Amino acid sequence: MSAAAVALVCLATALFSVYGLRPGKATSDFYVASRAVSPTRNAYAIGGEYLSAASYLGIAGLILAFGADMLWYGVGYTAGYLVLLAFVAAPLRRSGAYTVPDFAEARLQSRKVRRIAAVLVVLIGWLYLLPQLQGAGLTLRTVTGAPLWAGPLVVTAVVIITVASGGMRSVTLVQAFQYWLKLTALAVPVLFLLLAWRADGAPWPDAAAPPSFRAATTVTVHQAINVEVRDPVRVTIDGTLDTARLHDDPVLLTAGEHRIGDETRVRFPAGAHVPHPVGEPPPHGSDWTRPLSGTDHPVYATYALLIATLLGTMGLPHVIVRFYTNPDGGAARRTTWTVLWLLAAFYLLPPVYGALGRLYTPELLMTGRTDATVLLLPDRLLGGPGGTLLGMLLTAGAFAAFLSTASGLTMSVAGVLGQELERYRAARTGRRTSDEARGEVRRLRMAGVAAACVPCLLSLVVVERPVADVVGLAFAVAASSFCPLLLLGIWWRGLTPHGAAAGLLAGGGATLCTVAVTMIGPPKDGWAQVLLTRPAAWSVPLAFAVMIGVSLLTRRHVPPGTAQSLLRLHTPESVQLPRR
Repeated sequence: MSAAAVALVCLATALFSVYGLRPGKATSDFYVASRAVSPTRNAYAIGGEYLSAASYLGIAGLILAFGADMLWYGVGYTAGYLVLLAFVAAPLRRSGAYTVPDFAEARLQSRKVRRIAAVLVVLIGWLYLLPQLQGAGLTLRTVTGAPLWAGPLVVTAVVIITVASGGMRSVTLVQAFQYWLKLTALAVPVLFLLLAWRADGAPWPDAAAPPSFRAATTVTVHQAINVEVRDPVRVTIDGTLDTARLHDDPVLLTAGEHRIGDETRVRFPAGAHVPHPVGEPPPHGSDWTRPLSGTDHPVYATYALLIATLLGTMGLPHVIVRFYTNPDGGAARRTTWTVLWLLAAFYLLPPVYGALGRLYTPELLMTGRTDATVLLLPDRLLGGPGGTLLGMLLTAGAFAAFLSTASGLTMSVAGVLGQELERYRAARTGRRTSDEARGEVRRLRMAGVAAACVPCLLSLVVVERPVADVVGLAFAVAASSFCPLLLLGIWWRGLTPHGAAAGLLAGGGATLCTVAVTMIGPPKDGWAQVLLTRPAAWSVPLAFAVMIGVSLLTRRHVPPGTAQSLLRLHTPESVQLPRR
C-alpha cells in the first residue's frame, strides 16, 4: 500500500511537469520561467522546495532525540525569510541576474569571483541534495522493506524528468502542488494521532527516567551498531549479539556495551529502558522538555544554529533562484511575505510528531533512525486500516518533500553548470548563432542530468546522518559565503572583487572543511564536537571580517560602475532612470 502511495506521488509529479506546459525553448524559460511567475504561485513553489526532508522528517526526529532545543530549527527556517524580505529580495530581483554567480560578476565585474561562487553553488546544492536522497532511501525501506539504494534512484529519475521537460516552468508548478500535499499529509494525521493519544490517557515522558518502552516491542537492527545498556534486561534475540549467533533465544542483556549485528531482531519487555548508541545518550525527561539542557554547550549551539538558519536562507541557491522568476522587485517582496505565513503554518506540526514519537517510537533512539518517527506513528497509535491509510498519506508527503526540494536544487545547480559550460564553449568558438542558442537549452538539460546523478551516487557511499543535521551544515556553508556576498554587495559600495573572493574562500572553505570532518566522524563530545557540527557562530563573522578587511586594503579596486549598479538595485521599477 505504501509503495502505491510513492508511485502515485511520482506519477503526479511527472504529469504536472509536462501537462499544460510547453517545453522551455528559450534560455529564459529554462532558467527563470520567463520571469512571469505570479507572487502567490511563486510563494507556493518556494514553500514546496524549502520544506525538505529536514523539515518533514528531520525536525520531528531531532525533537524525539534531543527535545526542546530542536524547536529552534523551525523558528530559524521561518525567520530567515524576514532577513531575506528586509535586505535581499527586491534588490536581488532588480539585478536582472539568473543565478548568484551572475549577480557576483555583474556587481563586482570579476570572473574570478563568479567562478568561486559557481563552485560554491554546486557544492551547497549537492550537500543539500544528499539528505533528500538518503531520506528517500530510509522512507522506502521503512514502509516497504526496499533496499536503501532504491529511494535515491527513484527520486533521481523523477527529478530528471521534471527538470528536463521544461526547466523552471515545470519545476514551479510541481513545487506549488507539492507544498499543499505536504501540508495536508502532516495536518490530517496529526488530528487522529492526538485523539488517539488522548484516548490513551495523554501520557508524558517521565521526568526522572530515561526513555523506555511503553509496551513489549521488537526492534529490527538493519545495520550493525554498538549500544550501551543501562540496566540488565531479559530480551529475545534473533540474529547476532556480540560474537554469538542466536535464533529467537532468550538472553539476559547485561549492563554495559554490546554489539548487535546486521538484520538482528531484539524483543524488549514493556518498561525496559531503551539502549542507546555508545557515546550518544539521549536526555532524560526533565532535560528533554527544558531548553538549553539537552546538548553539550547549549548556549553556543543554539546561537550557532540560529545564525546558520537566519543568514543561510538568503544564500541557498535553490531559494535565491526563485526570486529571479518574479516580474519585479515588488512582486519579490510579496512572494517573501506570503512564504512567511506558509512556513509558519507548516512548522506548527513537526513538534507534535516529535513529542509523540518520544512516547510511542522510542526504539528509534537505539537504531539511530529517528527520522522515521513521522512514518511509524500512525501504525503505533492507531493500527488497522486507519493507521495504514494515514501512513500512506504521510509516505506520500515525505516523497513530495524529497522530490520538490531535489527538483529545486537540481535546477539551481544545472543552471550554474550549464552557464559555465556555455561560457567556456562561447570563449572557444568566439561566436553565437541561432542554432547554438537552441543548443544551449539542450546543454542545460544535460547539465540537469549531471546535477542529479552525482549526488545520487554520493548518497550510496556517504555515511548517513540525521537529515536535519546535514541540512544545517548546508545552511552554515551558505551563511558563511553567500550571505556576506549578498549583504555587502547590495548595501556597501566599498566591496571589492579581492575582498569578495577572500571572504568566499575563507568562510565557505572553513565550513566545507568542517562538513568533511563531520561526514567522516566528528569527536563525540566537548568543544571540538560542537564547533565542528555548529560552525556558523565563528565562520560567519570570519567571512564578514575577511571580506570587509581585504576590501578596505584594496579599496582602489572598487569597480568603476559600482554607483550605477547600486542605483539599479535600490531603485523601484516604477521610477524611470535617466539614460546615459
